[in-house]
Amino acid sequence: MIKRLCIAIVMVFAMASMAAAATVAVATGNVNLRAGPSTGYPVVVVVPVGARIVTHGCLPGYTWCDIGFGSYRGWVSARYVQVVYNGAPVVLSPAVAASVGVAVVAFNKAYWDNHYASYPWYYRGPAYYGQAARSCGPNGCSGTVTGPYGGTASGARGCGPRGCAGAGTIIGPNGGSVQGARRCGPYGCVGGYRAVGPNGGTRSGAGHFRW
Repeated sequence: MIKRLCIAIVMVFAMASMAAAATVAVATGNVNLRAGPSTGYPVVVVVPVGARIVTHGCLPGYTWCDIGFGSYRGWVSARYVQVVYNGAPVVLSPAVAASVGVAVVAFNKAYWDNHYASYPWYYRGPAYYGQAARSCGPNGCSGTVTGPYGGTASGARGCGPRGCAGAGTIIGPNGGSVQGARRCGPYGCVGGYRAVGPNGGTRSGAGHFRW
């Protein structure tokens, strides 16, 4: 299998100069091509290991990427996307993506309408499949939700013998983000936030109060 994958990588990237508006890549494993950037979205098709794919862009943070596989279009986790960087095949990462020309793109209703109108689950819409993925343990819960226009929100909260704490991150469809955290104990609370705009501007703050 490893030999077949290496041969596929060599053949695909020999044609890389032909791709102008997108980046030619290879799937590193059998992976579900999904209708949105989350495992909560329906599977469009299974992309086999070593298959030639075309990367059209990735979400901010390069966690999920918009790819084409034959006549299919959808999203896969970036860890299954391999590109050529400095003459060698590497798994896509934020540092590599900028160097090979993989752009930041958004997932939105227009994307859903353009690519999935013929599928039986189309009428439910991207927001339906973007429901929160939630998990809970003995001391708290965490969850993530993806909005219909590509924004995501994730957070976690838990409590222990000395108090409770929580943290969360919101990423907008244009790349802006806000991170915040708060912790409370027997005598009060302390918290802070950091915001980063789509163009790189930042703002932060912190505060506390006592009971």
